[in-house]
Amino acid sequence: MSVFADLVDRLAGLLQPLFHASAAAAAIVLFTALVRLLVHPLSRAAARGQRARAGLQPKIAELRAKHARSPEKFQKAVAELHARENVSPLSGLLPGMLQIPAFFLLYHLFSSTTIGGEGNDLLTHSLFAAPLCDRWADALGNGGPFGPAGLVYLALFVLVAAVAAYNYRRTKRTTDAIPAPAGEAGQVPGLGAVTRVAPFLSFFTLVTVAVVPLAAALYVVTSTTWSALERTRLYR
Repeated sequence: MSVFADLVDRLAGLLQPLFHASAAAAAIVLFTALVRLLVHPLSRAAARGQRARAGLQPKIAELRAKHARSPEKFQKAVAELHARENVSPLSGLLPGMLQIPAFFLLYHLFSSTTIGGEGNDLLTHSLFAAPLCDRWADALGNGGPFGPAGLVYLALFVLVAAVAAYNYRRTKRTTDAIPAPAGEAGQVPGLGAVTRVAPFLSFFTLVTVAVVPLAAALYVVTSTTWSALERTRLYR
């Protein structure tokens, strides 16, 4: 925690001449971009995996017809096909999972009053009028939804809603184009349910932004926006 706090503090110091009181918020955005750059090779691999899975659909359709009366044999055959073609149905989840530790680090960093036995100076930073350690409920209690802090959240909600709607349309097209096999999406139990829910996942970001500290919300908003731009590039 102390090492991570020092990293954010150093980044904020570098950005201070440009962003002044909002330097720590800019540092979080920059940190998020650095994390996404590190994960980008995995995102590219996930895009290749999705294209490979799309290419396997004719073969999977043949297996479905061949094993129509035996779901167990069908699932085994699909698993063997994926292994033979070196395709993983879960490859697209890895980039998102690897970002979870960074999110929780920011969450705890801006929720803890002390770090390494000393006062947490990062709690004094803000994004315009909204303290980075506060939540939306705090903004509502301090000026309401259209107060100075409330307007910061309103801007974030508008951005997240726009990105979520864009992601929904793209994800819906993708999942419709690559239908899950009968049964439990091949060899992965529950993957069919995940596929059906996937188009709506971006809208859950609105809830996340509302309930976590603003610093963690900035990470989520930046990462979600990056994902939308990245998917536009990789999934053309």
